[in-house]
Amino acid sequence: MKVVPLAAESLGVRSMATYVEVGQTGILIDPGATLAPSRFNLPPSEEEWEALRRANDRISAYAARADVIFVSHYHEDHFRSDPVSYAGRTVLVKDPRRMIAGLQAKRAADLWAALQPVARVQSADGCRRRTLDLELRVSSPLPHGVEGTPLGFLVVLTVVDPAENERFVFASDVQGPLSAVAAAYIVQERPTLLYLSGPPSYIEKELGAALIDRGVDHLLRIVAATGCRVIMDHYALRDARFAERFTRLWETGSIVTAAGYLGLAEAPLESRRNRVWAAARKPGAKTGEPRAIITRAPRKLAKGGSNA
Repeated sequence: MKVVPLAAESLGVRSMATYVEVGQTGILIDPGATLAPSRFNLPPSEEEWEALRRANDRISAYAARADVIFVSHYHEDHFRSDPVSYAGRTVLVKDPRRMIAGLQAKRAADLWAALQPVARVQSADGCRRRTLDLELRVSSPLPHGVEGTPLGFLVVLTVVDPAENERFVFASDVQGPLSAVAAAYIVQERPTLLYLSGPPSYIEKELGAALIDRGVDHLLRIVAATGCRVIMDHYALRDARFAERFTRLWETGSIVTAAGYLGLAEAPLESRRNRVWAAARKPGAKTGEPRAIITRAPRKLAKGGSNA
């Protein structure tokens, strides 16, 4: 089994886009990428726009190789609304009629309508698919964070490679997981490799340290119960303190960021946005000192930025 993170906060953009290949089958997961339109009351830097361009190029390239595309939920950093990316593929998407509301319900209905003429679109919730190469299993809807969250629900994908006895679990925005139900489901799936969003410690002042620590504790229990390796990224990497805040996780030796999994240095550009702007505004930088290129010009985000 080959697992390739394509875009992530540790790679400079809001995304969890991932490509998985088992035998002759390629699976593109959550093919969205975007930037926060405002962070620290500041717009994206030119460096972030460049990272987004590269991320979208990678996603497009792997979309061309994919046989199956999976969408876990309808926050705009997890899917593309352009049907061209899905044309001719089998597309498993969070059910647009079940446990969904608000803006996500509208996006879901719009995407489903756009895909039906060009792709083999199916509800992912509770889905089971088996071929000679692999097995795909999808959960029932699980909380996007804590139970009762206004952020809605998502579905978790398990990709099983029977030949190698490997199980990749993609748990997108479970945020730790913060939910004990989501944690129990992940343990039940017995991943050998797990990819999930870490706790949202960048808003810890609003949520409280106890909630963030709950997500850390749940993930430590998952690792202890399954012995899996973990890619933790997304919400956790929006915190400039991520290296220190999640020391208990990194010290296991089993948990890395998407960049770390690829052998790259972390580049969580959003969490550094205030420092980039401060450096750009500093007068009289020394010769040879790196200077950020900043633009205030409005740009259209690539269908994303909202967690509503």
